[in-house]
Amino acid sequence: QVQLEESGGGSVATRDSLRLACAASGRPFSDYAVGWFRQAPGKQREFVAAISRAGTRTDYAASVRGRFTASRDNAKNTAYLQMNVLRTEDTAAYYCAARLTVTGALLVYEKDYTYWGQGTQVTVSS
Repeated sequence: QVQLEESGGGSVATRDSLRLACAASGRPFSDYAVGWFRQAPGKQREFVAAISRAGTRTDYAASVRGRFTASRDNAKNTAYLQMNVLRTEDTAAYYCAARLTVTGALLVYEKDYTYWGQGTQVTVSS
């Protein structure tokens, strides 16, 4: 089992950057695939990014590809989401999620994940 806690959210202007962190505790973090999702008010939660256990593979939603970068430091039990050139439409609560895996899988669906953090709010204003 793993517990997840996001941090790094805040209020920024368009084209600014933020780095979210997802700190894990419990079982070794390197056993887990990690995903990032977001939910804007009145909308369903959507996939943002995924990173494999070792951090060697990543995948992104089309809306963030080229602007966001997922990474992880398994020695620090932490995953990151670097968000650059932020847009107003990036405003949402951001969640990290994890699933115990035995392969280098990338998981892009909510239903694939077992553990979730409580979320951190990102607000981008023009």
